Amino acid sequence: MVMIVNELQLSKRLQTVASFIPKGSVLADIGSDHAYLPCYAYLHGYITKAIAGEVADGPFRSAKQQVEKSGLSHVISVRKGDGLQVVMPNEVDCITIAGMGGTLISNILENGKEKLENVKRLILQPNVGAHIVRQWLLNNEWELIDERILEEDGQIYEVLVAERGDPYRPYTQLQVELLLGPFLLKERNEAFEKKWTLEMKHLSDVIEQLEHAKTEEAMKKKQQFVDTLQMVEEALKR
Repeated sequence: MVMIVNELQLSKRLQTVASFIPKGSVLADIGSDHAYLPCYAYLHGYITKAIAGEVADGPFRSAKQQVEKSGLSHVISVRKGDGLQVVMPNEVDCITIAGMGGTLISNILENGKEKLENVKRLILQPNVGAHIVRQWLLNNEWELIDERILEEDGQIYEVLVAERGDPYRPYTQLQVELLLGPFLLKERNEAFEKKWTLEMKHLSDVIEQLEHAKTEEAMKKKQQFVDTLQMVEEALKR
């Protein structure tokens, strides 16, 4: 009998990620930490097997221990390596990458492009820099098909879901929707409103700090922040 505790009590953030895994998937969870997500996904019937990838020794050992404790070593392979190096070509059809910055997630995808050929779905949860991930998806012909934004323990998280398709389909105003998220902007839930209220205050503070900028570079930066703030304000007024 398999004894399960944490795998059935995922954070709201990881439950949201798991909810987008198509039934019957073969999953690669990159940066798996304790491997809670693949354990949960298997026990809830989302996946048939999984790879849990970790680059650091401590999380790699934690993931192995968790998978063994859960009695899932026959279906979840815990592997040590950087990003998508842990995956063989054509080995998985769904990839989750959660809890990293948008730049790092984009770099992992870029450096492992050859592993994505037969992947049907990407589920990505950047802690910051979601717009960087959206831009990577757009540049690489992945269509953003859904998004979620949620708050948990005082932090706001975004979850992006993509499949192969028309990368421009979800966008009607590209620049602002790459920043805010086309689906999130339409829904505009409480977490979204809170995030962008805080972001606009931060932008205003930075602009104020640069008010007396003298160098050409600082003045250029200030103008970029002003333009971004105006774009966000206009989008949120609609």
